[in-house]
Amino acid sequence: MERQELKRELDATLEARRELGSEYESALVESFVEKVDTQVRRRLAEERLGAARGGSPVSGATAPVPVPGSFGERFGFAIVTLVLAVPLSAIGAAQARLSGLVVVWAGIVAVNLIHARPPRGRVKGVDAA
Repeated sequence: MERQELKRELDATLEARRELGSEYESALVESFVEKVDTQVRRRLAEERLGAARGGSPVSGATAPVPVPGSFGERFGFAIVTLVLAVPLSAIGAAQARLSGLVVVWAGIVAVNLIHARPPRGRVKGVDAA
């Protein structure tokens, strides 16, 4: 169902509400919401399928879904941990001085190393199917 079809459905629902009265309003609204929900689910499924196949997203989509383990995902994760490192470093240093700072940075390095390693059961470049 395209956008124009949804607009026609909404117009038909509003017209039916005018003819039938307010006692059927709940059923009419529920029916229309189901149609919109079906449309949204279908579009999401198409986008996921396109992303899984490595193709471009469906028109109207905002951005492709990042592939797990891709450079973009790893880079984004590293940026987020560095941004979080600033307040965590301040808290660690304020509470336990140098030892607190060392513990915070050891945790940051450990999280990034764990995130950067390949998933278990996969050989580099080969999917385990």
